[in-house]
Parts: sequence; C-alpha cells; structure tokens
Amino acid sequence: MAAPDHTTSEPDEIRAEAQGTAQVPLSVLDLVTVGAGRTATDALRTSVKLSRLAEDRGFHRYWVAEHHSMPGVASTSPAVILAHLAAHTTRIRLGSGGVMLPNHAPLIIAEQFGTLEAMAPGRIDLGLGRAPGTDGATAAALRRTDRLNEGADDFPEQLAELTRFLDDDFPPGHRYARIHAVPGPIQATSPGGVQSPHRPPIWLLGSSGFSARLAGTLGLPFAFAHHFSAQNTIPALDLYRESFRPSAVLDSPYALIGVSALATDDEKEARRQIMAAALNMVRLRTGRPGLVPTPEEAEAYEFSPMERDFVDSWNSNVIHGTADEVRSGLDDLQKRTGADEMMLTAVAHNGDLRLRSYELIADAYRFPTAGKPEADKPQAGKPQPGEPQA
Repeated sequence: MAAPDHTTSEPDEIRAEAQGTAQVPLSVLDLVTVGAGRTATDALRTSVKLSRLAEDRGFHRYWVAEHHSMPGVASTSPAVILAHLAAHTTRIRLGSGGVMLPNHAPLIIAEQFGTLEAMAPGRIDLGLGRAPGTDGATAAALRRTDRLNEGADDFPEQLAELTRFLDDDFPPGHRYARIHAVPGPIQATSPGGVQSPHRPPIWLLGSSGFSARLAGTLGLPFAFAHHFSAQNTIPALDLYRESFRPSAVLDSPYALIGVSALATDDEKEARRQIMAAALNMVRLRTGRPGLVPTPEEAEAYEFSPMERDFVDSWNSNVIHGTADEVRSGLDDLQKRTGADEMMLTAVAHNGDLRLRSYELIADAYRFPTAGKPEADKPQAGKPQPGEPQA
C-alpha cells in the first residue's frame, strides 16, 4: 500500500473564516499563568475552562507556549498540556505557540505531535520557535550544552530534519532513513496499515526578521510575537510577505500576530490587572521571576524611574479596557498590520478575569453563543469550581 501524501496541509488547517463581526479570525494563546496564592493545578484547570469557552464561542485555535524556569508560567510542556486539552475539546484547533525547536531533538517533537495528531485528528498545529524560552543557564540545562548559539544557527537544518521525520521521507542512504517517527506515515506502509491523511501543519514563530524570512522562503504560515516585540511587527510582516514563495502548503502568505489583550467590565480593573502583569515582567527582566502578583501588590510597589519607563512602554502595547475599547484597539491593530489572524493572550492574576475577558471580546464581536448555559459562563469576581477564593 502506498503511503499517503503528507507533504501538504489542507487549506482549512491553516486559513480560517472570521466569526461574527470580527475582521479576521481570533484565536487564543495561553501561557498558563499562575497568580500569587494559586497553584499550577488552578492554572491548568483555568486552561481547560478557557479551551472549552474558546471552542464554544468560535475562537479558531488554542495554542500553548513553551517557557521554562518561570514560577508564574506553568506551560513548560506544551505537548502534555495539549493532550489534556484534546481530551476536553472536540473541534477547536490545538497547537504550540510554540515549541522551541533548539531545546529538543527533532525526532522527539515528531513523535509527540504525531501522538497528538492521533489523539485529535486534523486539529493539531505545530508552531516552532528558535529562542530558548528561558534564560541562558536554563537553556544550557535543557540542551545539555553551553554552545547556545549553535541551536539557533542550526535552526533551518533542524527544521528540515523535523519535517522529514513528520513526512517519513529521508532519502535512501541517509543516516536516518531507517528511523521512523511513530505515530506517523510508516504505519501506512506496514502490512494492513492505515494512516490518517492529516499531518500537523508547521508554523514558524518569531519576534524578528530571521523566522519571517525563513517562513516566507519555505512558503509556511508565520506567527509574529507582537505582544512582546511590537516595534518589529510591521517590518517582520513586510519581510515575510516579500520573501514568500508559494509552496505545497500555502499559495499565498498567511500571517498571524500574538496580541496582549484584556477586556473587563470595569475599565479601572483592566488597568489594575495590566499593572500587576507589568510588575511581573519587571521582575522577570531583572532576574527575579515569580508568580503573577496581585493588583494590590502592584499598587503598593514603588517603581524606579527606569522601571516606570519599562512599564509605560510595555503597557502601551497591551490592548485593555472595556469590551468596546478592546474591540476598537484590535480592529485598529489589524488594519495597521494587515494580519490574517490575531491570537489573543490575556494575563491577569485571577483566572476568572481571563475567562471573562474572552467572553466579553466574543460578545463584542457577536460570536456564536452555543455551548454552555448562561449559568455556567464565567463571571468576573465569582470563583469558579477548582479556583481558590481570592
């Protein structure tokens, strides 16, 4: 039996239709944030609720990012979390936003995402980055080498190797020709074998021009981290579009941007929450990573002039406020960047507020409301099952 063709992705595995009145599809990026006084278990329970809410309300995909050695971010193992979310959802696309390829052997990633694809056929995205997702010392521990530049410099070669493992098409004579990622295409060539026609589409992630150019050259979809590199967004997207070459995956560019956005019922509460998130970033950038502080802790904190400048710059790229204000900010950003899709990440100390933010944004864009009865929808300030009291 001939193996199915895994070199292409179905168009609807990448492109999507906008819901409601949104200009482009909206998706979710989950950092699995852990607030002070809460546990990783609480954060992961919030992620399950959020994935269900996103699916019910019409968000297109749900990605989890790989970070390490950060007490306030519990997403160290995207593949593990995605397997858990796959068991609690049925339709929404699930993926990595992303897996940091230099931290892992390509075969391991191919096996993990082949397993995820078997769990949730046709619903898995494989987003790849080349940054360590942590500090240099932690990256050295992950990779068991102090030659950290080697991983980033070798990224195109690692990407090519991973792609061949996913497609099971190493040429004869290659040292890996007899090695197969399982689950994967090799199962279709075994006696009586039947293999899924799906293969997780690869996305390249970036915060500068390197991955933008590489994604364009290879004809792959591109996701840009606008939420922490806003000054580079338009130049990177321009470079991606200029470099784009049609491929078996895409016939034209498809660019997604990550956006930090928080909607609340009260504009003042949005400001309080983003200040707490900004304090968390100050601590991270100064070598003091911790749990996401409470708004009260942020209000009592005395920022130095340098820290204040950082906070002002950081918060200027966070779209926050009432649902109408966030909708207006998202629409303006989409017009300025021409993004084909926007992936929203909401950082708040309280998991309920994160859930409420996505609910408000969905309402603002008149997304579908099918799924949960009104009584089960998250409400700001009301602890949900599995959440500790504030």
